[in-house]
Amino acid sequence: MLNVHMPVMRRALPAAVALVVASGAGNATERASAEMMNANGESVGSVMLRATPQGTLLHAMLENLPAGAHAFHVHAVGVCEPPFTSAGGHFNPGEAKHGIENPEGMHAGDMPNIHVPDSGVLEIEVLNTLLKLDATLFDADGAAIVIHDGPDDYVSDPAGAAGPRIACGVITQ
Repeated sequence: MLNVHMPVMRRALPAAVALVVASGAGNATERASAEMMNANGESVGSVMLRATPQGTLLHAMLENLPAGAHAFHVHAVGVCEPPFTSAGGHFNPGEAKHGIENPEGMHAGDMPNIHVPDSGVLEIEVLNTLLKLDATLFDADGAAIVIHDGPDDYVSDPAGAAGPRIACGVITQ
């Protein structure tokens, strides 16, 4: 768990992240979560997901991550076996191109990079307007949240050239 006595950095997201989307599939749930683990099986925090009228709000409380910019995505398979390639590609039910800056994209699993300070501790909230907590996300193979070693370049298809996966958490209802 996150030590509440440790300093926490909060980051706001640019308004450009908010996108307009059509309503998703039925069978929606209000809340979900993912316990994030590194390749050694050690906890690096958690992500709470909450349905809103505008999409899904993800509240991440992370620790023991390397400092710097890291890609932060929802992946299509709810399996987190190191090196976390088991989580498959990005969650992309609309079969879009990849990237927040790609004129032909973005995947429903694409989100802004996270920026971890030297302390390795970060608390953020991200509104993903394309992500719905519904049967599409909670299909037979589930979904996961993945943190990559490097930043997403926001345009390279299919995954943003973000490098190896350093943390993963299966999304559960």
